[in-house]
Amino acid sequence: MSTPQSAVATGVPLAGLTTLRLGGPADKLVEVTTEQDLIDAVREADAAGEPVLLLSGGSNVVIGDEGFRGTVIKVRTTGIRVDADACSGAMIHVQAGEDWDQLVQRAIAEEWVGLESMSGIPGLTGSTPVQNVGAYGHEVAETIASVRVWDRVGNAVRTVFAADCGFAYRTSRFKQDPSRYVVLEVAYQLPLGDLSAPVEYAELARTLDVEPGERAPMTAVRDAVLGLRRGKGMVLDPADHDTWSAGSFFTNPILDTAAEVPAGAPQWPQPDGRVKSSAAWLIQHAGVDKGFAIGDAAVSSKHTLALTNRGQATTKELLALAAHVRAQVQQAFGITLVNEPVLVNCSL
Repeated sequence: MSTPQSAVATGVPLAGLTTLRLGGPADKLVEVTTEQDLIDAVREADAAGEPVLLLSGGSNVVIGDEGFRGTVIKVRTTGIRVDADACSGAMIHVQAGEDWDQLVQRAIAEEWVGLESMSGIPGLTGSTPVQNVGAYGHEVAETIASVRVWDRVGNAVRTVFAADCGFAYRTSRFKQDPSRYVVLEVAYQLPLGDLSAPVEYAELARTLDVEPGERAPMTAVRDAVLGLRRGKGMVLDPADHDTWSAGSFFTNPILDTAAEVPAGAPQWPQPDGRVKSSAAWLIQHAGVDKGFAIGDAAVSSKHTLALTNRGQATTKELLALAAHVRAQVQQAFGITLVNEPVLVNCSL
């Protein structure tokens, strides 16, 4: 394996590599800075029969207090390649280890349109197609042209085009088959301009004082999104424990019919005829208050969708809190919330 030995450590606590600051030690931690090192690290662990955990920005994962029995590969690959012209726009090839919000900032500065509403989302670029990351009416599936991956089953590098990525609400073929694909690089196709993609989200449109479907300067959209996210504790701040979270802990439920949506709850029709409602509304109206805590794990004081570590929480406490929230919603409305972050060596 080409990874330098200095990049390999044993018994490393994983809490410091996650936004929740939770998680026990890894048997082995390998940090990789090149695409080939990433492939080699995965191949070596697979050949040895060791379990593998790919750790990106640590913003969408909950790791058990016992840690991870196997090899954790921390992705730190970097590099951005740009092909742009006035007719076809910009094709941006981004290595998996590039910081997502820095990419969004560059896109706005370079007048590449389509990522601005996803400002302030923590984590690395390689995770965005896995989760089909989205916010304020847009998701990365709208802009991704292809994803280059290491196929652990086929033992080869493959390019998966957008139509074959299986994108749906907060999921993809990569999330559905996590033991097979390692994201190496993501290609985004972005039009050029200084105005944003259409502003679809009502709260954001009100903040920008535009009608839904209208466009606004991308810089204004970013400022508005960051302001809204800060108000919900969704912008990382080491000094603010309300931001020590994995973002939204539960996805918004998608129900088969509008009749299943509780009276008064928000609802958004989906292209397939189903209806999406608001997990935050359900939690609030199920009697779970902001700030409710189990041990040192607490519902954010700013937003009920964020479950936070007030400084000394354990994963066990966080999962007990998540189970309580889910049970309250189930009891009140008959709807089972689904966790958004990936659970590693732990379960609800």
